[in-house]
Order: sequence, then structure tokens, then C-alpha cells
Amino acid sequence: MHIREAQEADIPAMLAIYNHAIRTSTATFDLQAQTLVQRQEWFAHYGGPHPLIVADIDGHIAGYSCLSPFRSKPAYSRTAELSVYIDDRFQGRGIGKALVKEILDRAQKLNYHVVIAGITEGNDISIKLHEAFGFTLAGRFKEVGYKFDAWQDVLFYQLFLRNE
Repeated sequence: MHIREAQEADIPAMLAIYNHAIRTSTATFDLQAQTLVQRQEWFAHYGGPHPLIVADIDGHIAGYSCLSPFRSKPAYSRTAELSVYIDDRFQGRGIGKALVKEILDRAQKLNYHVVIAGITEGNDISIKLHEAFGFTLAGRFKEVGYKFDAWQDVLFYQLFLRNE
């Protein structure tokens, strides 16, 4: 497995991973599959202080992770939101762990103070992954999303980085 910066050529694979999550999980609250144009627009927001990385296994994108702005106001500039998505064909192989480790290393180098993760209640695998890196539960937003004919709670986890 090689973890590297995402490239434009990776967008179709990341789109397939994301659209699978839309159709089958509450990991995202998007309700309709994204188009290639929408994902290209999304991709354009990354780089510099907001890295987007992929796990490449023999030329196949097995997953991706990114740091996004937590909020748009300037006082939030040292807080980022982490996202990670794994191709279902590659789940259970430690790819999520490797991606989160790398994206947190980058967050540290970029001088972020806090990294936030919003995780839908019931996504125990994601909760365990984030807790393994020291994320702690900061709060719960009850019934803020409606997907699969049910109200969904979102748990917010946070990790304080040790910046010198």
C-alpha cells in the first residue's frame, strides 16, 4: 500500500467509493449519488492546508482521507474536520488506520490544534478507529439527519494535537 496525495486521475475511483457510501451507509448524509463534475468541484477545494490523500494498492484506490475546514470563520483556521472513506472491497485490511495516521501526521505538520470527526451513531467501526487515535466524544447532535427512513444522531469526536 502506498499513501500519496490524491491526483485528478483518482477522482473517478474516489467518486465510486463515495457513491457506494451514499447508497449503503449513513457515513455521509448525501442522499443522491454524486456526478463526476460534482466530485471534480469538490476536489478543487483541496491542497495546501487541506490535504486529500489516497491509499493506492497496486494501482487501485482503496480509500481516501482529507482534512476540510471545520467552519469558514477565521477563528476556526486551526481546526480541521477529518473524513475517511474505504472501498468496501478493501475494508478490514488496516487501510483506514494507515490513512488516519498519515492525515493526522499532516495535520500536526500544518499546525492544526484540533481535528474534529463527525460520526453517525451506529458506525462503530469508525468510532473505534478514531478512538484508537485518541479522539474523544465531544458531543451528540440528536436527530440532525434523516436517511434510510430514520432520524440519525451525529457524534462529534475531537483530538487535540500537541503543537510546540
